[in-house]
Amino acid sequence: VQLQASGGGLVQAGGSLRLSCVASGRTFAQYSLGWFRQAPGKEREFVAAIGRRGYHTLYADSVKGRFTVSRVNAENTVYLQMDSLNPEDTAVYYCAAHRAAFGSGRSNEYDYWGQGTQVTVSS
Repeated sequence: VQLQASGGGLVQAGGSLRLSCVASGRTFAQYSLGWFRQAPGKEREFVAAIGRRGYHTLYADSVKGRFTVSRVNAENTVYLQMDSLNPEDTAVYYCAAHRAAFGSGRSNEYDYWGQGTQVTVSS
């Protein structure tokens, strides 16, 4: 599985962005998908995850109520809608695929990673 993330950019605090991650291959629906982020000088951290069929979702406390993860299996795409952004959300965002029914917050459980897309939130 190859993953290609896009949609990052520069936005003012309080604004919104929608990230997309498109996967290659015919087995997309067999994977749960996750979003992680890494800010300069910090470790990579979990953001959100979604199960194979899109019914089960998981969020980090820091983004709960502001971010929404979704997927369209017919399009091999997972999305991360980010609202009410603040400067602490500035990071490189990565999508990842985990061959399991349900998403996980643990990065070491993911099998495939995309290249990352930069999100910068100005104050």
